Amino acid sequence: MRVLCLAPHCDDETLGCGGTLARYVLEGHEVTVAVVTGPGEGEHPVFPRAAWDTVRAEAKVAMDALGVRELWFDNQPAVLLADLPKHALNRSVQLLVERARPEVLFVPHPFDLHKDHREVFDAASVAWRPVHDVGRGIQEIYAYEVLSETGWNAAGVEPGFVPNVWVDVSTTLDKKLRALAAYRSQLRPFPDARSVEAAEHLARYRGAQMGMMAAEAFVLVRGRR
Repeated sequence: MRVLCLAPHCDDETLGCGGTLARYVLEGHEVTVAVVTGPGEGEHPVFPRAAWDTVRAEAKVAMDALGVRELWFDNQPAVLLADLPKHALNRSVQLLVERARPEVLFVPHPFDLHKDHREVFDAASVAWRPVHDVGRGIQEIYAYEVLSETGWNAAGVEPGFVPNVWVDVSTTLDKKLRALAAYRSQLRPFPDARSVEAAEHLARYRGAQMGMMAAEAFVLVRGRR
């Protein structure tokens, strides 16, 4: 199968579904990670351009740890996706989906705290509509959780992350944690949520929910048989 993970930023893919992507690789499937954001055109108002040189180099090391060969970088301006014309972001994400032609698609949860995550989900929902061959070809769509974003939405005001699919990553958790450790510029010391230790604790907890040693949890958006 062809598997595509849409990541708003470098490291979202590893935090959200790194162990699952590594499993797909081991099973012989074609796995692609597409990072939607970058510095954009011109000077970014928040981050120096050198920051992307660092994190993109880290992403390549992380993908090596997961075994993912296809890593694509788009260049929509990070933290500014909500300010873009909707049609422009929709088109950008659609082109990524058309290029990958996935049968399995991973996307961020639509109610993450980070607006970039919400915007990528919304743009992807336009691309996966079953009104064309690419959209109809997507058999499964999963929303993943990202530590420091998914759990910090406005509880009780909007829907939280309530998983209904668990993937056993007992055999690939080490790969996920090694990949995450590659993102040195993005990590903070535990007990910060964006730490290797927190990622392992979450995987152990998600596993314990289903009697597994470790798992990643998802919300099934589409399942077709």
